[in-house]
Amino acid sequence: MSALICGSFAFDTIMVFDDHFKHHILPEQVHILNVSFLVPDLRREFGGCAGNIAYNLKMLGGEGRPVGTVGEDFSPYAKWMDECGISREQVLEVSGSYTAQAYITTDKDDNQITAFHPGAMNQAHQIDVSKIDGCTLGMVSPDGRQGMIEHAEQFAEIGVPFIFDPGQGMPMFDGDSLMRFAEQASWLAFNDYEAKLMQERTGKSLKQLAQMVDAIIVTRGGEGSEIITRESVYSIPAAPVKAVVDPTGCGDAYRAGMLYGLMNDMDWETTGRIAALMGAIKIEQAGTQNHIVTSEEFGRRFEKAFDYKFT
Repeated sequence: MSALICGSFAFDTIMVFDDHFKHHILPEQVHILNVSFLVPDLRREFGGCAGNIAYNLKMLGGEGRPVGTVGEDFSPYAKWMDECGISREQVLEVSGSYTAQAYITTDKDDNQITAFHPGAMNQAHQIDVSKIDGCTLGMVSPDGRQGMIEHAEQFAEIGVPFIFDPGQGMPMFDGDSLMRFAEQASWLAFNDYEAKLMQERTGKSLKQLAQMVDAIIVTRGGEGSEIITRESVYSIPAAPVKAVVDPTGCGDAYRAGMLYGLMNDMDWETTGRIAALMGAIKIEQAGTQNHIVTSEEFGRRFEKAFDYKFT
């Protein structure tokens, strides 16, 4: 099976402030805020949901084609994708735009100040997924608002089952819009907070929403995850980690595992555990596309973590 992964591409510029914001931001003076932080540590990472998910799926041996819009500055990311063997066939460059950019400054308390520029991401609706051949499975992840709406509609129109994964894009949609996505999708994927927001905005419980789709996947960080179907609830344990270094991108790694399981017609218990282990492997490395695992190592870790073989 081949998956189209609709979502963002982004450059993440991450800076570390070797102090505490609270020592430099005075609450009584926030109305005239004018601060500058010296950030001796800086790194630039390749990110965005489509890029991250495709990277992790490739590592598992799945065929995924990321779909998204990028800017004229995309060349370094494009080179990285080529080196990783990830298709750029459905990546559209938007003239006169920058690729989406996140500028994140983190202090010693792990507080963050982030500025995000969507750039070319807001033009994602320029891509019509119904015209892309060879797709048997889809995913709609955080992207430009109109792009998410149209890609979901297009997948539904051509009968391609897809995962709706709103992530950080959820605040853009009201209850009616979210219900429309649920009606179109085959699977829904949320973290714990997003699941609560989905219920609040739609007025539907997860049990009720599960009657509309094949499954709802809810991740709960270190507490594992749940896969809720019409008939059952599968509790998936978190996989052991060697060290907790950086949780950024763990959700995307988990979703790649979900895609892999669906593409290979695996049961939910196995699929959820593959996803959980991908998240654990990612959390051990800083950045969203710096972790590497071979199929042999993955199999060993899977068997050790869950006491049965990964095939």
